[in-house]
Amino acid sequence: MKKISLLGATGSIGRQTIEIVREHPDQFKIVALSAGKNIGLLREVIPFVQPDLISVLSKEDCDSLKAEFSHLGISFMYGSDGLAEVAAYSDADVLVNAVIGSVGLEPTLKAIKAGKDIAIANKETLVTAGHIVTSEARKAGVKLLPVDSEHSAIFQALQGEQEKNIERLIITASGGSFRDRTRAELESVTVEDALNHPNWSMGAKITIDSASMMNKGLEVIEAHWLFGIDYDKIDVLLHRESIIHSMVEFQDTSVIAQLGTPDMRVPIQYALTYPDRIPLPSANRLNLAEIGRLHFSKMDFVRFPCLKYAYDAGRSGGTMTTALNAANEEAVAAFLSGKISFLEIEYLIAKALDWHQAILDPGLEAILLTDKETRKYIQTLLK
Repeated sequence: MKKISLLGATGSIGRQTIEIVREHPDQFKIVALSAGKNIGLLREVIPFVQPDLISVLSKEDCDSLKAEFSHLGISFMYGSDGLAEVAAYSDADVLVNAVIGSVGLEPTLKAIKAGKDIAIANKETLVTAGHIVTSEARKAGVKLLPVDSEHSAIFQALQGEQEKNIERLIITASGGSFRDRTRAELESVTVEDALNHPNWSMGAKITIDSASMMNKGLEVIEAHWLFGIDYDKIDVLLHRESIIHSMVEFQDTSVIAQLGTPDMRVPIQYALTYPDRIPLPSANRLNLAEIGRLHFSKMDFVRFPCLKYAYDAGRSGGTMTTALNAANEEAVAAFLSGKISFLEIEYLIAKALDWHQAILDPGLEAILLTDKETRKYIQTLLK
């Protein structure tokens, strides 16, 4: 039985991880988990999961849950210390990092130091400090197992292949909520419009990132670190149906693609069972005859400037991707709270990238400082 630590248990990936455990109670057990503000959902999860350790955001919620579930013998913690304890929990075999944002970085490094394999859905960890995370994972001899559907697809396509034979990675993008709207039509879109994704059911932040195409930009940076591929060999292709999750082209012109219905439980489960596969009875099987046609088109960097910002930041290197991520997180939060328009997300990110002076090959301290200072800069622009 594989024992799991789960960061972000009440988010979209966290909930689907719990669904997989429900389907395979003989294969998996969640021994430690963390949750943020959705304490109502956490209360529903606890009786089924019954982990050894739970961490929440606030002391008040920690104390309340400790009293409510004292009969189950669960240890409760809170804050960053609790997050780190869950990530590196001694009885766990693998950490599923499903939190949103750069808050996932330090717990991931703690888990790597503790010798845990990482099933990583928190792309911001690699965007913010990919060189540190991948280096530490190599030193510790632990696996970085991608959970994002695009990176899982590439990971699967590369099984049995040699890196020297890779010509390019092709990451597919649905186009998000606004793929059929012009730039002019984006000036008046609402938060509700942006959250209406055509293919996937995801959390608010990642759905907004999908609409701006920043999510795909972050995935490009993540792919660079996961697979050690230069940015000039990573392409993004608009694919409306989200059936082909990504592809790898090899030097002999062969292209290997991974296909499937849009269901995040499939890549989550594969990360947990790798290199094996087990059934997922509740998932829909792909029927290409019913789908009939698949559509593809070239990505337009003028229409989706956030994708270009990500490529530019990745090529600049160092702390530039840290600044990109921090600016995006702050801008998206401002949009979700009604402080700015959708197109102002792009404006704030561009301002931050122009303002930031990149530090090449930064240590963790420089990365954390860049993250903090960039957020402060965005807040000054919001005033």
